[in-house]
Amino acid sequence: MRRQLAASNPPAKPRLKPARPVKLRKRTRWADVILPSKRPKPPKTKTVPYLFATYAPDRRHFLDLSLDGDDSLLASYHLPIVHTPQELADWLGVRVGELAWLVHRNTSDRRPADEQRSHYVYRWVKKRSASLEAGSPNTRPVQTQWRLIEAPKQTLKRTQRKILTEILDRIPAHQAAHGFARGRSIISNARPHVGQAVVIKLDLQNFYANVTYSRVVAIFRSMGYCREAAIWLGRLTTSAVPWSLAVPGDDEALKSLYVRRHLPQGAPTSPALANLSAFGLDVRLSGLLKKFGGNYTRYADDLTLSGSDDFRYAMRCVIPLTEQIVRSERFRLNHRKRKVIRRGHRQVVTGVVVNAKPNIPRDEFDRLKAILHNCMKHGPSSQNRDDRVDFAAHLRGRIAFVRQLNPARAEKLRLLFEQIDWRR
Repeated sequence: MRRQLAASNPPAKPRLKPARPVKLRKRTRWADVILPSKRPKPPKTKTVPYLFATYAPDRRHFLDLSLDGDDSLLASYHLPIVHTPQELADWLGVRVGELAWLVHRNTSDRRPADEQRSHYVYRWVKKRSASLEAGSPNTRPVQTQWRLIEAPKQTLKRTQRKILTEILDRIPAHQAAHGFARGRSIISNARPHVGQAVVIKLDLQNFYANVTYSRVVAIFRSMGYCREAAIWLGRLTTSAVPWSLAVPGDDEALKSLYVRRHLPQGAPTSPALANLSAFGLDVRLSGLLKKFGGNYTRYADDLTLSGSDDFRYAMRCVIPLTEQIVRSERFRLNHRKRKVIRRGHRQVVTGVVVNAKPNIPRDEFDRLKAILHNCMKHGPSSQNRDDRVDFAAHLRGRIAFVRQLNPARAEKLRLLFEQIDWRR
């Protein structure tokens, strides 16, 4: 009976709940995540916050880039506190329109239209030998025998000197940097490598041109300047050559080394900025050599490593690690100029012999002695082959340099110098 009732009344189907609509979750992008170390974006304003303010990407608002500076950090370094182009112009003692003219504010790519309108005088200087140079880590090296000297004209040079004396000179370079640093010289650069078993000499390719505009802006930002001030200071201290620049042999690959904005070789601010840009390189290489019991110094683009007998067995590790650090700091090494000099050979560091004590190379001393002897015998005009205006001051300077290294030899040169008849 129960089976018949069950067959005649089948069980009711369970009621299904209506399906909920699926909500698509928005994909999170890393650009939308606000990291603690990320600085907040400057506010957008419809009114112009200051003269020469930057447009927002939507071209409907202005960005106020003068609010993210650190005035307390600037005050700790005794640096001038500026935020806007007008304040920077007042500090430099120029009109704000002249300041905009110095950085080519009215041109689309912020570079001069031609050499005549540029604030630099360009001069190509031939090197002693051809070398491979590269403008950036991602570009192919160019073999060239020419170097571009960019000397700023009077107005820009006066502005750069003020930036050098009142901003850059107050930021100390690393202790391992001996080039263009107050109280240091080629002698102080060579002294740590005296009497070492092995000396390794390395050279950085295209040192000044590899320091780009973005790195210079980052240097001023690290001092505490806001983005607006750092951008203007970076434009004042960097250069971008005009597209119409004449190049030896019409070599466009050579011109590509200087087309992007870079540190000009010839500006008074470039050595100090180059030292600051290599601060991270100096810190890392100093720590590396200290770990292996060696010594490290840098004079401009010349890197010198040295060590005792135990250090010789670590060279197979030190040299590859040094190359890796140089690449990670966005520099390049010129492998053709790498030298490993052992104790049995003459070890010369930035023109100073360091085998037993700091000394002048023998051939250089003999050459200067011969010049003084010929001046005494045939007259100084016969030896002034470079047509120097004050040849006597030039010779006195060379004798003074010898005196710093070897006073006994310098005394012999001084006696010859006093016997020269300068009327001949």
